[in-house]
Amino acid sequence: MRDEKLQKSSSPTHKSGLWALSPLFVFLGLYLVTSILINDFYKVPITVAFVVSSIYAICTSSGMSLNERITRFSRGASDSNMMLMIWIFILAGAFAQSAKAMGAIDATVNLALQILPENMLLPGLFLAACFISLAVGTSVGTVVALTPVAAGIAEQTEVSLPLMVAIVVGGSYFGDNLSFISDTTIAATQTQECRMSDKFKVNVRIVAPAALLTLAIYAVLGVSVQAPETLQSVEWYKVIPYLSVLICALCGMNVMLVLVIGIVLAGVIGVLSGSFDFLGCLSVMGDGILSMSELIIITLLAGGMLELIRYNGGIDYVIGLLTRRIRGKRGAEFTIAAIVTLADVCTANNTIAVMTTGPIARDIASQFGVDRRKSASILDTFSCFAQGLIPYGAQMLMAAGLAAISPISILGFLYYPVLMGMCATLSILFRYPRKYS
Repeated sequence: MRDEKLQKSSSPTHKSGLWALSPLFVFLGLYLVTSILINDFYKVPITVAFVVSSIYAICTSSGMSLNERITRFSRGASDSNMMLMIWIFILAGAFAQSAKAMGAIDATVNLALQILPENMLLPGLFLAACFISLAVGTSVGTVVALTPVAAGIAEQTEVSLPLMVAIVVGGSYFGDNLSFISDTTIAATQTQECRMSDKFKVNVRIVAPAALLTLAIYAVLGVSVQAPETLQSVEWYKVIPYLSVLICALCGMNVMLVLVIGIVLAGVIGVLSGSFDFLGCLSVMGDGILSMSELIIITLLAGGMLELIRYNGGIDYVIGLLTRRIRGKRGAEFTIAAIVTLADVCTANNTIAVMTTGPIARDIASQFGVDRRKSASILDTFSCFAQGLIPYGAQMLMAAGLAAISPISILGFLYYPVLMGMCATLSILFRYPRKYS
């Protein structure tokens, strides 16, 4: 009976306006603003900030009993997208820890240091992240594969760890935005009813300058990189787990299957090489899974809180507010950019943001004569831009968890998402590309 009642109230019965977004403001105020004021992003645990804002969201949601609010919160936390992320986090933790224990990270780092010139390490890592993300179509998979390697290179070369991690995270959004098998690309093209190839032609023209500028920045920063004077020999067989993960991902395998293969290979090679025995392998995997516990808790709390924001009309309010005074094509394009950006900030998932705002963007595009290929590119690009700048996004949390650093420390080095957003904004201002504007 309770579930039936909850189903009937699947949408809010009243307009709650800006108040519906207040849980997000509580979170940002407690975590981000407080950390900035005290100049220390480690004093306020992000889990505590989410617990407080989640309790606040449950307390302030109206039109339901307390049990119904908790049930709706739980449904948001157990959403299929959230559970998929949690499975990926669990497998990623097990793979990262087992690969580290058997020496795969050290071997891969030594290989990278020998192959790449020392002044090309930073742009080389960015290019690798761009290529892998373009091939696999997932920013999370790219972060999982390359963050441990980036952390290892940072340790060996004394380059800033947040900078190295940011290079991987930034490059991962390149493919997330452009890949033909990316969820955001599929969602953007389907909601705007255009072909992927056409969207790619528009999108690549918009973001290519951002990628080239980012590459130049990393090339300049990499000039002063000092590689170790004596490089260790590469134990080639220990590179196999990482190579298998990359190759399987490039072949289009499901990311969960890819991680399972990586875990099995790391375990087998570790046992055969004497890095650990069978029970030691299980222990290492368990430690890796536990290392992801904070990330899993954050994902569950964020999913529940954001579901209550959606139910209370927060996203609908923002969309309605932005679509009131549209004037001309340029205004329509800026409105599409704004609604998908705000939706991403509220949902912390760029695919969900695109799917949520896509139908509205299509109506705006039809009404004001915006090319569907351009509107699809705007949706995809600005969702990735926003996702790259929120400290509670899955990619940022995953990278921070694997590198054992604060997600806030990564933000200052995320050049590509910022430049991508700037180029996309300029493309609207100057009607570029002309053919599609």
